[in-house]
Amino acid sequence: MLHEAAKDVSPPGSVVEIGSFRGRSAIVLGSSAAEGVQVVAIDPHAGTDRGPREMTTSAETGETDHEAFVRNLTEAGVVERIDHIRAFSDRAHDEVDGDIDVLFIDGAHRYAPARADIVEWGGRVKPGGLMLIHDSFNSVGVTLAQLRELLLAAGWVFEGRSRSLSQYRKVDLQLTARARNAGRQLGQLGYFVRSVAIKAALSAGRDGLARRLGHTGDAPWPY
Repeated sequence: MLHEAAKDVSPPGSVVEIGSFRGRSAIVLGSSAAEGVQVVAIDPHAGTDRGPREMTTSAETGETDHEAFVRNLTEAGVVERIDHIRAFSDRAHDEVDGDIDVLFIDGAHRYAPARADIVEWGGRVKPGGLMLIHDSFNSVGVTLAQLRELLLAAGWVFEGRSRSLSQYRKVDLQLTARARNAGRQLGQLGYFVRSVAIKAALSAGRDGLARRLGHTGDAPWPY
C-alpha cells in the first residue's frame, strides 16, 4: 500500500511520513516515489514512543535508532532522496512547505498525539490526497483517535485496510455517503477486538490462547 501510494504521486508533489524508527517504511517510500517528488521523514529519535512498554527509554537508545536509520537508508540507496526532520511531529510543521499528496502516520500511538497527527497533519493533505495510518484498528490509542476524527468525517473516505494499515482519501462526502463510510469503518472493529484480545492474552502469559485467537508471530508482542 505504501509503494502504490508513493509511486502515484507526480512531481513536484510530496510524501510525508510521521514516525520512521529505523527506516523500513521510509525506504519503501523513498524508493517508490518518482524523481522530483519530495519525501520527508519526521522522527525525533529521542528514545520515546518506540512501542508498547517502551514509551520512555533513553537518549542513547534514540541515538542508536538514528544511527540505524541513517545506515539502513544509506545501504538501500535512498538516503539522498529523503529529507529527515529530527523533531516531534507537532514541532515539525514549519519544516514542511505546502500541501501533502501522501501522508503516512506511524508516530506516537497514544490517543492525544495520534489524534493531533490525524487532525493537524491530515489537514495539510490536498484534496484527493491520501492519508495512511499504521496500527489502525489495532492500537487502542490510534483506533480511538480514528473513530473520533474519521468515523463520521465529511472529508475523508475509508478506502480499505491491509492488516493494521488503513488508507483514507480526502474527498467531500454527502450525508448518505458518510453513513456508508462509517459502516465500513465499524466493520473493522472485529479485527480490533481480536488484536486487543491477543495482546491481553500475551500480557497474561497465555501464549496458547493467543495462538488460538490467531497470533502467528514469534515476537512476544503483536505490534
